Amino acid sequence: MSYVDWQIIVKRLVSCSCDYGCPCEFNARPSRTPCEGVEGFEIVQGHFGETRLDGLRFAGIFHWPGAVHEGDGSYIPIVDERANEAQRDALLQILSGEEQEPTTLFNIYGSTLEHEYDPIFARIEFDSDLGARTGRLRVPGILESRLEPIRDPVTGAEHHATIKLPHGFEFREAEMVSSTFHSEKEIGGRHAQVYGFLTCAGYGPYGVIEEYCYPRYGAAS
Repeated sequence: MSYVDWQIIVKRLVSCSCDYGCPCEFNARPSRTPCEGVEGFEIVQGHFGETRLDGLRFAGIFHWPGAVHEGDGSYIPIVDERANEAQRDALLQILSGEEQEPTTLFNIYGSTLEHEYDPIFARIEFDSDLGARTGRLRVPGILESRLEPIRDPVTGAEHHATIKLPHGFEFREAEMVSSTFHSEKEIGGRHAQVYGFLTCAGYGPYGVIEEYCYPRYGAAS
């Protein structure tokens, strides 16, 4: 099968309702169900065919009644209000997973979703600092997520941890953080001091693009 020529190099942050580390990263069942989460992307450089995507942002709210791979998921896509019609269409095609081969990020998650809400076009506030292990994702009136270093429960000192997945379909390496997030929409819930990660990566029709992965690519800035 042939795909549209596309590539995005992104800063990415994710928050989910699992405990720190997230068992899903180790092919185990989630810490608790339903599994809920939010994520945000900021495109450092990108294109979809002839359409440039540099500087745009997109986000999503997710809900699965059980483990992600068991399906029946729900999803609300959120696209940067600054995007023009061609850019909106491009981002929604990428998010659908239809322009990516199986066993890659957007295709895998897309295959687990049974209920997709209409996309929201809104202002997306995004900040990510890999070195400081901090991040923030906010879509006014829709969602907010704050990420900060995990703290030692006794001393309060920052506890630094990374996950390396040499063949990971989401990232090759990511910084683990503590996340507090909530959604004001039909799905997503409200969670405090749960799993989160910060990373940067490149994605295209055939999955992760190695040379743009953290830490090789630094903070993608």
